[in-house]
Amino acid sequence: MTEKKTLKRFASVFLASSLIVGALAGCSSSEEEKTSSSGGSSSSDGDSSEVIKIGANLELSGSVASYGSSIGKGAELAVEEINAAGGIDGKQIELVKVDNKSENSEATNAAIKLATQDKVTAMIAPATSGNVIATAQIANQYKIPTVTASGTAPNVTENEDGSINDYVFRTCFIDPFQGIVAANFATELGAKNVAIYADNSSDYAKGLAASFKQQIEANGGKVVAEEAYVAKDVDFKSTLTNLKSKNPEFIFIPGYYEEVGLIVKQARELGIDVPLMGADGWDSPTLVELAGKDALNNTFITNHYSSQDPDKTIQGFVEAFQGKFNEAPNAFHALGYDTVYFIADAIKRAGSTDGEAIQKALAETTDLSLITGTFSVDEKHNPVKSATVLEYVDGNQKFNSKVNP
Repeated sequence: MTEKKTLKRFASVFLASSLIVGALAGCSSSEEEKTSSSGGSSSSDGDSSEVIKIGANLELSGSVASYGSSIGKGAELAVEEINAAGGIDGKQIELVKVDNKSENSEATNAAIKLATQDKVTAMIAPATSGNVIATAQIANQYKIPTVTASGTAPNVTENEDGSINDYVFRTCFIDPFQGIVAANFATELGAKNVAIYADNSSDYAKGLAASFKQQIEANGGKVVAEEAYVAKDVDFKSTLTNLKSKNPEFIFIPGYYEEVGLIVKQARELGIDVPLMGADGWDSPTLVELAGKDALNNTFITNHYSSQDPDKTIQGFVEAFQGKFNEAPNAFHALGYDTVYFIADAIKRAGSTDGEAIQKALAETTDLSLITGTFSVDEKHNPVKSATVLEYVDGNQKFNSKVNP
Protein backbone atom coordinates (compact mmCIF):
# COMPACT_ATOMS: atom_id res chain seq x y z
CA MET A 1 0.00 0.00 0.00
CA THR A 2 1.18 3.52 -0.71
CA GLU A 3 -1.42 5.48 1.21
CA LYS A 4 0.19 7.38 4.08
CA LYS A 5 -1.15 6.31 7.45
CA THR A 6 -1.26 8.27 10.67
CA LEU A 7 -2.25 6.88 14.03
CA LYS A 8 -4.93 8.11 16.37
CA ARG A 9 -3.68 8.36 19.96
CA PHE A 10 -5.88 8.70 22.99
CA ALA A 11 -4.87 9.96 26.43
CA SER A 12 -4.40 13.68 26.71
CA VAL A 13 -4.22 14.40 23.02
CA PHE A 14 -6.12 13.61 19.82
CA LEU A 15 -4.18 13.02 16.59
CA ALA A 16 -5.95 12.87 13.26
CA SER A 17 -5.75 9.63 11.31
CA SER A 18 -6.91 8.51 7.92
CA LEU A 19 -6.37 4.79 8.47
CA ILE A 20 -6.24 3.81 12.11
CA VAL A 21 -9.43 5.69 12.91
CA GLY A 22 -11.20 2.97 10.99
CA ALA A 23 -9.03 0.34 12.63
CA LEU A 24 -9.71 1.52 16.12
CA ALA A 25 -13.28 2.79 15.89
CA GLY A 26 -15.96 0.77 17.62
CA CYS A 27 -17.57 0.12 20.95
CA SER A 28 -15.43 0.58 24.04
CA SER A 29 -15.20 -2.39 26.39
CA SER A 30 -13.68 -3.28 29.74
CA GLU A 31 -9.88 -3.07 30.04
CA GLU A 32 -9.79 -6.09 32.31
CA GLU A 33 -7.55 -8.89 31.04
CA LYS A 34 -9.39 -11.51 29.03
CA THR A 35 -8.62 -15.21 29.41
CA SER A 36 -9.74 -16.46 26.03
CA SER A 37 -7.15 -17.09 23.31
CA SER A 38 -7.21 -15.80 19.77
CA GLY A 39 -4.48 -18.22 18.74
CA GLY A 40 -3.49 -17.93 15.10
CA SER A 41 -6.85 -18.52 13.45
CA SER A 42 -8.32 -16.13 10.94
CA SER A 43 -10.98 -13.66 12.02
CA SER A 44 -12.40 -13.89 8.53
CA ASP A 45 -12.84 -17.62 9.07
CA GLY A 46 -15.16 -17.18 12.04
CA ASP A 47 -12.71 -16.61 14.89
CA SER A 48 -14.97 -15.88 17.86
CA SER A 49 -12.19 -14.87 20.29
CA GLU A 50 -12.97 -11.73 22.20
CA VAL A 51 -9.32 -10.69 22.46
CA ILE A 52 -6.26 -10.47 20.29
CA LYS A 53 -3.28 -11.62 22.32
CA ILE A 54 0.04 -9.88 21.71
CA GLY A 55 2.97 -11.43 23.55
CA ALA A 56 5.78 -9.34 25.01
CA ASN A 57 9.04 -11.25 25.46
CA LEU A 58 10.99 -8.65 27.42
CA GLU A 59 13.97 -8.09 29.68
CA LEU A 60 12.01 -7.21 32.82
CA SER A 61 14.86 -8.24 35.12
CA GLY A 62 18.58 -8.86 34.69
CA SER A 63 21.39 -6.77 33.27
CA VAL A 64 19.37 -4.76 30.72
CA ALA A 65 16.02 -4.62 32.52
CA SER A 66 15.82 -0.89 31.87
CA TYR A 67 15.31 -1.56 28.15
CA GLY A 68 12.65 -4.24 28.45
CA SER A 69 10.75 -2.45 31.19
CA SER A 70 10.67 0.74 29.13
CA ILE A 71 9.44 -1.07 26.02
CA GLY A 72 6.76 -2.71 28.15
CA LYS A 73 5.48 0.62 29.46
CA GLY A 74 5.25 2.08 25.96
CA ALA A 75 3.39 -1.02 24.80
CA GLU A 76 0.96 -0.74 27.71
CA LEU A 77 0.05 2.82 26.79
CA ALA A 78 -0.54 1.89 23.16
CA VAL A 79 -2.75 -1.07 24.11
CA GLU A 80 -4.72 1.10 26.50
CA GLU A 81 -5.34 3.70 23.77
CA ILE A 82 -6.34 1.18 21.14
CA ASN A 83 -8.70 -0.64 23.50
CA ALA A 84 -10.26 2.64 24.64
CA ALA A 85 -11.03 3.38 20.99
CA GLY A 86 -12.77 0.03 20.49
CA GLY A 87 -9.85 -2.26 19.79
CA ILE A 88 -9.13 -3.80 16.39
CA ASP A 89 -12.34 -4.54 14.53
CA GLY A 90 -14.11 -4.47 17.89
CA LYS A 91 -11.70 -6.90 19.57
CA GLN A 92 -9.65 -5.87 22.58
CA ILE A 93 -5.90 -6.41 22.73
CA GLU A 94 -4.48 -8.39 25.63
CA LEU A 95 -0.77 -7.83 26.30
CA VAL A 96 0.87 -10.99 27.66
CA LYS A 97 4.23 -10.18 29.23
CA VAL A 98 6.95 -12.74 29.95
CA ASP A 99 10.29 -11.92 31.61
CA ASN A 100 13.27 -13.31 29.69
CA LYS A 101 15.63 -12.18 32.50
CA SER A 102 18.02 -10.63 29.94
CA GLU A 103 19.26 -14.10 28.93
CA ASN A 104 19.23 -15.84 25.53
CA SER A 105 18.00 -19.19 26.85
CA GLU A 106 15.20 -17.55 28.81
CA ALA A 107 14.22 -15.53 25.74
CA THR A 108 13.86 -18.77 23.80
CA ASN A 109 11.79 -20.33 26.59
CA ALA A 110 9.58 -17.26 26.76
CA ALA A 111 8.96 -17.36 23.01
CA ILE A 112 7.99 -21.04 23.20
CA LYS A 113 5.60 -20.32 26.08
CA LEU A 114 3.95 -17.44 24.26
CA ALA A 115 3.58 -19.49 21.08
CA THR A 116 2.42 -22.81 22.51
CA GLN A 117 0.72 -22.02 25.82
CA ASP A 118 -0.53 -18.46 25.52
CA LYS A 119 -1.15 -18.87 21.77
CA VAL A 120 -0.49 -15.23 20.94
CA THR A 121 -1.32 -13.73 17.56
CA ALA A 122 1.91 -11.72 17.40
CA MET A 123 4.91 -11.04 19.62
CA ILE A 124 6.96 -8.08 20.71
CA ALA A 125 10.46 -9.53 20.57
CA PRO A 126 13.19 -8.93 23.18
CA ALA A 127 15.08 -5.64 23.43
CA THR A 128 18.62 -6.82 22.69
CA SER A 129 19.75 -8.26 19.39
CA GLY A 130 21.19 -11.45 20.89
CA ASN A 131 17.94 -12.25 22.66
CA VAL A 132 15.92 -11.57 19.50
CA ILE A 133 18.13 -13.88 17.46
CA ALA A 134 17.56 -16.59 20.07
CA THR A 135 13.81 -16.40 19.36
CA ALA A 136 13.80 -16.07 15.57
CA GLN A 137 13.49 -19.80 14.94
CA ILE A 138 10.41 -19.97 17.17
CA ALA A 139 8.77 -17.10 15.29
CA ASN A 140 9.43 -18.76 11.94
CA GLN A 141 8.45 -22.23 13.11
CA TYR A 142 5.09 -21.21 14.54
CA LYS A 143 4.48 -18.47 11.95
CA ILE A 144 3.99 -15.83 14.61
CA PRO A 145 4.86 -12.31 13.42
CA THR A 146 7.48 -10.98 15.82
CA VAL A 147 8.64 -7.36 16.04
CA THR A 148 11.59 -6.12 18.04
CA ALA A 149 11.52 -2.54 19.21
CA SER A 150 15.27 -2.20 19.67
CA GLY A 151 17.16 -5.22 18.28
CA THR A 152 19.40 -3.23 15.93
CA ALA A 153 21.91 -5.86 14.70
CA PRO A 154 21.48 -6.61 10.97
CA ASN A 155 21.37 -10.39 11.54
CA VAL A 156 18.17 -10.07 13.56
CA THR A 157 16.20 -10.15 10.31
CA GLU A 158 18.85 -11.23 7.78
CA ASN A 159 20.89 -14.40 8.28
CA GLU A 160 24.55 -14.76 7.33
CA ASP A 161 23.61 -16.64 4.15
CA GLY A 162 21.43 -13.74 3.03
CA SER A 163 18.13 -15.43 3.81
CA ILE A 164 15.47 -13.44 5.64
CA ASN A 165 13.76 -14.46 8.86
CA ASP A 166 10.28 -14.30 7.38
CA TYR A 167 8.43 -13.65 10.62
CA VAL A 168 10.86 -11.21 12.27
CA PHE A 169 10.59 -7.43 11.85
CA ARG A 170 11.74 -4.36 13.74
CA THR A 171 10.65 -0.79 14.41
CA CYS A 172 14.19 0.50 15.09
CA PHE A 173 16.85 1.36 12.53
CA ILE A 174 19.87 -0.95 12.22
CA ASP A 175 23.37 -0.65 13.69
CA PRO A 176 25.22 0.24 10.48
CA PHE A 177 23.03 3.32 10.11
CA GLN A 178 23.81 4.41 13.68
CA GLY A 179 27.53 3.88 13.11
CA ILE A 180 27.43 5.96 9.94
CA VAL A 181 25.52 8.76 11.66
CA ALA A 182 28.03 8.79 14.55
CA ALA A 183 31.01 8.90 12.18
CA ASN A 184 29.51 11.74 10.17
CA PHE A 185 28.79 13.61 13.39
CA ALA A 186 32.43 13.22 14.49
CA THR A 187 33.55 14.56 11.12
CA GLU A 188 31.20 17.54 11.47
CA LEU A 189 32.82 18.29 14.84
CA GLY A 190 36.17 18.47 13.06
CA ALA A 191 37.61 15.25 14.51
CA LYS A 192 40.27 13.68 12.30
CA ASN A 193 41.94 11.24 14.73
CA VAL A 194 39.43 9.10 16.59
CA ALA A 195 39.42 6.08 18.88
CA ILE A 196 36.98 3.19 19.31
CA TYR A 197 36.29 1.48 22.63
CA ALA A 198 33.80 -1.36 22.15
CA ASP A 199 32.29 -4.27 24.07
CA ASN A 200 34.01 -7.26 22.49
CA SER A 201 31.39 -9.66 23.86
CA SER A 202 28.47 -7.94 22.10
CA ASP A 203 27.44 -8.34 18.46
CA TYR A 204 25.64 -5.02 18.89
CA ALA A 205 28.81 -3.17 19.86
CA LYS A 206 31.03 -4.91 17.31
CA GLY A 207 28.62 -4.10 14.49
CA LEU A 208 28.45 -0.45 15.46
CA ALA A 209 32.23 -0.23 15.75
CA ALA A 210 32.72 -1.74 12.29
CA SER A 211 30.30 0.63 10.56
CA PHE A 212 31.71 3.64 12.43
CA LYS A 213 35.28 2.76 11.42
CA GLN A 214 34.37 2.23 7.78
CA GLN A 215 32.56 5.56 7.56
CA ILE A 216 35.11 7.64 9.47
CA GLU A 217 37.84 6.37 7.16
CA ALA A 218 35.67 7.10 4.14
CA ASN A 219 35.35 10.64 5.50
CA GLY A 220 39.14 11.00 5.55
CA GLY A 221 39.55 10.40 9.28
CA LYS A 222 41.88 7.96 11.02
CA VAL A 223 41.26 5.47 13.80
CA VAL A 224 44.36 5.98 15.95
CA ALA A 225 43.41 3.46 18.64
CA GLU A 226 41.02 0.58 19.23
CA GLU A 227 40.45 -1.03 22.62
CA ALA A 228 37.94 -3.58 23.86
CA TYR A 229 36.19 -4.47 27.10
CA VAL A 230 33.78 -7.26 28.07
CA ALA A 231 30.32 -7.03 29.59
CA LYS A 232 30.37 -7.04 33.41
CA ASP A 233 33.83 -5.40 33.55
CA VAL A 234 34.02 -2.63 36.15
CA ASP A 235 37.60 -1.32 35.91
CA PHE A 236 38.41 0.34 32.59
CA LYS A 237 41.30 2.60 33.57
CA SER A 238 44.09 0.57 31.98
CA THR A 239 42.54 0.50 28.51
CA LEU A 240 41.33 4.09 28.83
CA THR A 241 44.91 5.12 29.64
CA ASN A 242 46.04 3.39 26.45
CA LEU A 243 43.44 5.30 24.47
CA LYS A 244 44.42 8.61 26.07
CA SER A 245 48.07 8.08 25.10
CA LYS A 246 47.07 8.15 21.40
CA ASN A 247 45.56 11.64 21.77
CA PRO A 248 42.25 10.99 20.00
CA GLU A 249 40.01 13.96 19.31
CA PHE A 250 36.86 11.87 19.67
CA ILE A 251 36.06 8.45 21.17
CA PHE A 252 33.25 6.21 19.96
CA ILE A 253 31.97 3.88 22.71
CA PRO A 254 29.26 1.50 21.47
CA GLY A 255 27.88 -0.55 24.31
CA TYR A 256 25.20 -0.85 26.98
CA TYR A 257 24.59 1.59 29.81
CA GLU A 258 25.84 -0.64 32.66
CA GLU A 259 29.44 -0.57 31.47
CA VAL A 260 29.29 2.73 29.59
CA GLY A 261 28.29 4.66 32.72
CA LEU A 262 31.46 3.50 34.48
CA ILE A 263 33.58 4.05 31.37
CA VAL A 264 32.47 7.67 31.05
CA LYS A 265 33.07 8.31 34.75
CA GLN A 266 36.55 6.78 34.71
CA ALA A 267 37.48 8.48 31.44
CA ARG A 268 36.75 11.90 32.89
CA GLU A 269 38.66 11.02 36.07
CA LEU A 270 41.69 10.26 33.87
CA GLY A 271 41.42 13.68 32.25
CA ILE A 272 39.90 12.51 28.96
CA ASP A 273 37.81 15.54 28.05
CA VAL A 274 37.22 14.97 24.32
CA PRO A 275 33.71 14.26 22.97
CA LEU A 276 32.48 10.74 23.71
CA MET A 277 29.70 9.19 21.66
CA GLY A 278 27.59 6.08 21.70
CA ALA A 279 24.32 4.76 20.36
CA ASP A 280 20.89 3.81 21.69
CA GLY A 281 22.41 1.34 24.15
CA TRP A 282 23.34 4.32 26.33
CA ASP A 283 19.73 5.36 26.73
CA SER A 284 18.82 4.64 30.35
CA PRO A 285 18.39 6.78 33.47
CA THR A 286 20.89 4.41 35.10
CA LEU A 287 23.61 5.81 32.83
CA VAL A 288 23.38 9.18 34.58
CA GLU A 289 23.50 7.53 38.00
CA LEU A 290 26.63 5.57 37.09
CA ALA A 291 28.53 8.26 35.21
CA GLY A 292 27.44 11.39 37.04
CA LYS A 293 25.93 14.49 35.46
CA ASP A 294 29.18 16.41 35.02
CA ALA A 295 31.03 13.50 33.42
CA LEU A 296 28.33 13.16 30.78
CA ASN A 297 28.77 16.71 29.51
CA ASN A 298 30.20 16.72 25.97
CA THR A 299 28.81 13.25 25.23
CA PHE A 300 26.41 12.34 22.45
CA ILE A 301 24.28 9.43 21.29
CA THR A 302 22.38 8.39 18.21
CA ASN A 303 18.81 7.52 19.11
CA HIS A 304 15.37 6.90 17.72
CA TYR A 305 13.61 10.02 18.90
CA SER A 306 13.78 12.91 21.35
CA SER A 307 11.05 13.88 23.81
CA GLN A 308 12.14 17.47 23.14
CA ASP A 309 11.41 17.27 19.43
CA PRO A 310 8.84 20.05 18.80
CA ASP A 311 6.78 17.86 16.46
CA LYS A 312 3.14 17.99 17.63
CA THR A 313 2.67 14.23 17.32
CA ILE A 314 5.68 13.59 19.53
CA GLN A 315 4.59 16.15 22.09
CA GLY A 316 1.13 14.55 22.21
CA PHE A 317 2.73 11.20 22.99
CA VAL A 318 4.96 12.77 25.65
CA GLU A 319 1.94 14.33 27.35
CA ALA A 320 -0.02 11.06 27.29
CA PHE A 321 2.92 9.04 28.62
CA GLN A 322 3.64 11.48 31.42
CA GLY A 323 -0.02 11.45 32.35
CA LYS A 324 0.02 7.68 32.77
CA PHE A 325 3.48 7.02 34.22
CA ASN A 326 4.54 10.40 35.66
CA GLU A 327 7.88 10.34 33.83
CA ALA A 328 9.28 11.63 30.55
CA PRO A 329 9.35 8.91 27.88
CA ASN A 330 12.72 7.78 26.56
CA ALA A 331 13.35 6.19 23.16
CA PHE A 332 12.61 2.66 24.39
CA HIS A 333 9.22 3.81 25.68
CA ALA A 334 8.49 5.34 22.28
CA LEU A 335 9.66 2.25 20.40
CA GLY A 336 7.51 -0.06 22.52
CA TYR A 337 4.53 2.19 21.85
CA ASP A 338 5.24 2.26 18.11
CA THR A 339 5.69 -1.51 17.96
CA VAL A 340 2.14 -2.13 19.19
CA TYR A 341 0.72 0.35 16.67
CA PHE A 342 2.80 -1.24 13.89
CA ILE A 343 1.38 -4.68 14.74
CA ALA A 344 -2.17 -3.33 15.18
CA ASP A 345 -2.02 -1.58 11.81
CA ALA A 346 -0.93 -4.81 10.11
CA ILE A 347 -3.65 -6.88 11.80
CA LYS A 348 -6.27 -4.38 10.67
CA ARG A 349 -5.02 -4.34 7.08
CA ALA A 350 -4.75 -8.12 7.05
CA GLY A 351 -8.38 -8.38 8.19
CA SER A 352 -7.30 -11.47 10.07
CA THR A 353 -5.42 -12.87 13.04
CA ASP A 354 -3.77 -15.46 10.79
CA GLY A 355 0.02 -15.28 11.13
CA GLU A 356 0.74 -15.50 7.41
CA ALA A 357 -1.71 -12.72 6.60
CA ILE A 358 -0.26 -10.44 9.29
CA GLN A 359 3.30 -11.20 8.16
CA LYS A 360 2.40 -10.16 4.63
CA ALA A 361 0.80 -6.94 5.87
CA LEU A 362 3.85 -6.08 7.97
CA ALA A 363 6.13 -6.62 4.98
CA GLU A 364 3.96 -4.38 2.81
CA THR A 365 3.90 -1.47 5.27
CA THR A 366 4.45 1.85 3.49
CA ASP A 367 4.68 5.40 4.86
CA LEU A 368 3.45 4.50 8.34
CA SER A 369 3.66 7.54 10.61
CA LEU A 370 4.66 6.68 14.17
CA ILE A 371 6.27 8.51 17.09
CA THR A 372 9.83 7.54 16.16
CA GLY A 373 9.35 8.50 12.52
CA THR A 374 7.53 7.75 9.31
CA PHE A 375 8.80 4.60 7.67
CA SER A 376 8.33 1.96 5.02
CA VAL A 377 9.53 -1.61 5.51
CA ASP A 378 12.34 -2.68 3.17
CA GLU A 379 13.00 -6.13 1.70
CA LYS A 380 15.02 -7.09 4.79
CA HIS A 381 12.17 -6.21 7.17
CA ASN A 382 13.91 -3.05 8.37
CA PRO A 383 12.19 0.34 8.66
CA VAL A 384 13.73 3.10 6.57
CA LYS A 385 13.61 6.03 8.98
CA SER A 386 15.52 8.97 10.43
CA ALA A 387 17.91 8.99 13.39
CA THR A 388 18.19 11.61 16.11
CA VAL A 389 21.41 12.88 17.69
CA LEU A 390 21.10 13.76 21.38
CA GLU A 391 23.57 15.57 23.63
CA TYR A 392 23.87 15.17 27.41
CA VAL A 393 23.86 18.50 29.22
CA ASP A 394 24.06 18.37 33.03
CA GLY A 395 22.57 14.88 33.01
CA ASN A 396 19.70 15.67 30.66
CA GLN A 397 19.29 14.66 27.04
CA LYS A 398 19.02 17.61 24.67
CA PHE A 399 17.84 17.40 21.08
CA ASN A 400 20.78 18.12 18.75
CA SER A 401 19.75 17.18 15.24
CA LYS A 402 17.80 14.75 13.05
CA VAL A 403 19.56 12.75 10.34
CA ASN A 404 17.72 11.24 7.37
CA PRO A 405 18.70 7.85 5.92
